[in-house]
Amino acid sequence: MKLSDLAAALDAELRGAGDAAITAVSSPLTATHEHLVFAEDARSLAAALASAAAAVIVSPKLAPAGAEKPLLVAAQPRLAFAQAARHLMPAEPPTGIHTTAVVHPAAVLAPHVSVGAHAVIESHAHIGEHTRIGAGSIIGEAASIGANCHIYPRVVIYPGTELGARVVVHAGAVLGSDGFGYVRDANTGEYLQFPQQGRLVIEDDVEIGANTTIDRGALEETRIERGVKIDNLVHLGHNVRVGPNVVIAAQTGVSGSSTIGAGAVVGGQVGIGDHADIGEQVILGSGSGVLTHKKVRGPGVVFWGRPARPLKQYLKELAALARLGRASDQEEE
Repeated sequence: MKLSDLAAALDAELRGAGDAAITAVSSPLTATHEHLVFAEDARSLAAALASAAAAVIVSPKLAPAGAEKPLLVAAQPRLAFAQAARHLMPAEPPTGIHTTAVVHPAAVLAPHVSVGAHAVIESHAHIGEHTRIGAGSIIGEAASIGANCHIYPRVVIYPGTELGARVVVHAGAVLGSDGFGYVRDANTGEYLQFPQQGRLVIEDDVEIGANTTIDRGALEETRIERGVKIDNLVHLGHNVRVGPNVVIAAQTGVSGSSTIGAGAVVGGQVGIGDHADIGEQVILGSGSGVLTHKKVRGPGVVFWGRPARPLKQYLKELAALARLGRASDQEEE
C-alpha cells in the first residue's frame, strides 16, 4: 500500500513524500525500507528515525520539523500503528471445507466459509460469511457464529451458543459449558446439579484467549458485550455479564452472576466472587480479590489487594503493617 493511501486510511497527516510502498509494520530494530514504525517519546523517536523504516507515526507534539523520513502525524500513534497493521495484513483466502470435516446436512454455511480438518459442525448450526473454523473444532447443535469470525483449532462451542460478527476465539477455548451450580441435599449430603439450561451470547468484535472457558447461563444467559478482550486461561461463570470494551487479563476467575461494567480493566489473577458488581471503568490490579456480593465503584479508580480496596488505602495499610512489624522486631530485641 502506498504511504499516501495508508495516511488517508488512518486519517493521519502526511508530512513528506507519500509514494513509498509499505508492506508491514515493524519495530525500529527489525525495520526495512518497506516497513512502518511508530514513536511515543523522544527516545523511541530517535530510534525510529535512525532505523531503515520508510516512515514513522508520531504525535503532533513529537513530530520534528525537517525530518529525513516521511511522518504520519496522528493524535494516538500507538493506536494508529495498530490500525495500520490491520490495513496491511493480507486477507486469508477461503480454503473451503476439508475432506475430513464433518458437516451435518442441516447445518447452514454462508458463502466463503472455511472449515479445517476433522472439525465437526452439528445440525442447525449457522456459520456466517468468510468465517474460518479451525481444525478439530466442534460447533454444537443450533450454535450461531456471525460473519468474519476466526475460530482457531480445537475450540468447543456448545449447542445454542451465539457469537456475533468478527469474533476471534483462540485454540482450546470452551464456550457455553454448564455452570458450576449444585444444590445440597441436607438429608444425604449429596449434591444435585441446579438446572444449567440458559445460553451464552458473545457480541461483535470480542476476542477470547486460548484455553479460556465461559459458562452458559443457568436459567437465563451469560453475555459478553461488544468489544470485550479476554486473555488466555480466564474463566467466566454462569450468568456473568461483561459490559462493552472490558479487558480481562490471564488467570482471572469470575464467579456466577457477577457483572463487570463498561470499560473496566481487570488485571491478571484477579478473583471475583459470585454476585459481585464491578462498576464502569474500574481498574482491578493484578491479584486482587473482590468478595461475594461486593460492589466496587469509581470510574478510573485503581483497586488492589484481597479484599480489593482503593490503591491509596491499600498502600497506607501496607505501610502501617510494615511499621508494626518493625516495632515488633525492636521489642523482641
